[in-house]
Amino acid sequence: MKPVALITGASAGIGAELARVFAAHGHSVALVARRGTRLESLVAEIVAKGYPPPLVVAADLERPDGVARVAEALAAHSVEPQYVVNNAGFGLVGPAAELDHDRQLAMIDLNMRALTDLSLRFVDSLVRQRGGLLNVASVAGVMPGPGSAVYYASKAFVLSFTEALHRELEPQGVRVTCLCPGPVATEFQARAGIAEAAPPWPLAVAASRVAAAGYHGLMRGRRVVAPGLGSKLLMALVPRIVPRGILLKRLEARQIGRRQRPGSAV
Repeated sequence: MKPVALITGASAGIGAELARVFAAHGHSVALVARRGTRLESLVAEIVAKGYPPPLVVAADLERPDGVARVAEALAAHSVEPQYVVNNAGFGLVGPAAELDHDRQLAMIDLNMRALTDLSLRFVDSLVRQRGGLLNVASVAGVMPGPGSAVYYASKAFVLSFTEALHRELEPQGVRVTCLCPGPVATEFQARAGIAEAAPPWPLAVAASRVAAAGYHGLMRGRRVVAPGLGSKLLMALVPRIVPRGILLKRLEARQIGRRQRPGSAV
């Protein structure tokens, strides 16, 4: 079976940059997105640079059978993951009791269930290929998030789960890394209903830099990677030195300020 780097949520933002980084370092890539047509320009770009043509897998990972469809597509092309990169995910901004109930459950399905399935389903091939697992969480994973409660909780799960897998799979030669960026200007903001155009300094880090940091951290076997000084300080210090009550109020106020006005396009 030919080894590939399987990358989810590859149609834009950090996922597209991760595809570029893996391809540039000589990996054959299999790109997963809900709509395969959205990957056409990225595939053309990778091929134009002389890298192996990516395998495109159109699958909706929010669906219960989404990961099984990915596995079937890989098997049909006689490839298996050497690296699994779980980047697909989305967030929603607003009080949990007011946001659409079904969309919040879909967020859990994508951010947690699909990620868990993909992380565990291919462990045997990761061991055979002496590869690794890169799960994209967020600095949000180290704190509660009133105004975006389910999203923050889902990223806390990703961080905890990935750190545990780092320890469990290390004896088998599998590298496991959790990538925890701060806010990055991508399509994520629009889908989440965030009004701001650019992340605030000093948390702002370009998607290309986030992807490069994640790739190199994975190859070095690092447990957690937080790109940028602001993200490192936020993860290491804020949850420990800021009283929880104050932190909750400040985060809630920030989320309310980020939310798009009613009727804004999402």
